[in-house]
Amino acid sequence: MAAWAAVSPSVVEYFEGEDFYRCGYCKNESGSRSHGMWAHSLTVRDYQDLIDRGWRRSGKYVYKPVMHQTCCPQYTIRCRPLQFQPSKSHKKVLKKMLKFLAKGEISRGNCEDEPMDSTMEDAVGGDFALINKLDIKCDLKTLSNDFKQSLESEEKKKGKNVKKEDSNELIQSQGIEEKLGSGEPSRSVRVHTAPKPGKGADLSKPPCRKAKEIRKERKRLKLMQQTPAGEGFPAQGQPLPLFSPKAKSNQPKSLEELIFETLPENASHKLEVRLVPVSFEDPEFQSSFSQSFSLYVKYQMTIHQDPPDECGKTEFTRFLCSSPLEAESAPDGPDCGYGSFHQQYWLDGKIIAVGVIDILPSCVSSVYLYYDPEYSFLSLGVYSALREIAFTRQLHEKAPQLSYYYMGFYIHSCPKMKYKGQYRPSDLLCPETYVWVPIEQCLPSLETTKYCRFNQDPEAVDEGRSKEPDRLQVFHKKAIMPYGVYRRQRKDRSEEAAVLQYASLVGQACSERMLLFRS
Repeated sequence: MAAWAAVSPSVVEYFEGEDFYRCGYCKNESGSRSHGMWAHSLTVRDYQDLIDRGWRRSGKYVYKPVMHQTCCPQYTIRCRPLQFQPSKSHKKVLKKMLKFLAKGEISRGNCEDEPMDSTMEDAVGGDFALINKLDIKCDLKTLSNDFKQSLESEEKKKGKNVKKEDSNELIQSQGIEEKLGSGEPSRSVRVHTAPKPGKGADLSKPPCRKAKEIRKERKRLKLMQQTPAGEGFPAQGQPLPLFSPKAKSNQPKSLEELIFETLPENASHKLEVRLVPVSFEDPEFQSSFSQSFSLYVKYQMTIHQDPPDECGKTEFTRFLCSSPLEAESAPDGPDCGYGSFHQQYWLDGKIIAVGVIDILPSCVSSVYLYYDPEYSFLSLGVYSALREIAFTRQLHEKAPQLSYYYMGFYIHSCPKMKYKGQYRPSDLLCPETYVWVPIEQCLPSLETTKYCRFNQDPEAVDEGRSKEPDRLQVFHKKAIMPYGVYRRQRKDRSEEAAVLQYASLVGQACSERMLLFRS
């Protein structure tokens, strides 16, 4: 487990009841239903726990579909990158990219099983209008100056004994270390240069292999060079040609071998992938913002036919550049740290695609992808997903607990969203017990009904459910206190139903760590 440095606690405002809005998948005008809350700030640990309970963020709005009522049930899906093997169609996409980079070849044919749009289309359905409305709503409910000046991380209180009597349960906050929504920006990572010790990961190279694996590979190559079966293999230490003869081996090429195959010196194009932290304090994020925004507008207007007033700079910033996640690092975490990032794909000096991702304690979570429609022939949705899977494997080398790739929501009832199930092996989250179930076991049930409980054990329950709501943490009038104390201070019990609903949805662990703001 990662050793976490002291950070400010998460602060959320929960919206009582359910939101009804137009479904972005089946276009039902009011069929999509979800619970929602505004995250003023979130620790990566809390967000990891939230997405493992079916929540997902869009900007700073965090929502959870009402699975048994919404028109298109959205099941959280994760891929297991450590066991992932690219399919035939995935290999076609990677070879198509290599041919384009090496020789400038353009293939206009559609790759089978290729999604219609970008890889991640999971913004709250209808979508910017809702986000903007919620943002305005929260602007009207902005935390008071007292709150901004008084919040203090409870992590600093570790090791201090606090009596449990009501008089001492009230924790007075005296100050805040940094403004909500900000955080110490991570250094941006350019993948075309070798990383320095302690700096970010080099995305342009395969992850480091263990010495045992290298010895086995050397032995295999030596044996093959001594036998006719080894014909066609380069001498040890020589780079693999772009299109080498097929290896006479039962071992298929790894994802990394397919992605990072050596290009000729006179390659037609140069592709660089840069990992840039989402922070206006980061110089590389700032310098590339204008180009990134222009690409986003072009993508939204061309691919989604959005009118110009729905994809302006304000909408772009709120949706893809405003993250509640605090930038964090841990001694046994990835070199680039945790938080929200833009993974920029630079072709010959210009951005052609941007993958928005969150790097969390256990996973890389894909948020959104936008790309230049002029390069649709490269199947950038599939290509970026494969790159993100490889990136997850690379981060796993340094942070062993980080071993999953979350692809957002799987929607079986929506044909264009079913492609996510093709990245195997993968699991779906049971909407009742919040355990992961292999997708192969879920598909038969989804063929017969939209909503399913995947856990086949009828006795199984949600182990992380709220069991002690009085321990839920509340922030009210300069003070952090357990809900039990807050409730006894309040004569009006009208809030109780909303607080208990919130506790049941976020679970016991998050309810004790996150601060629920009450005005």
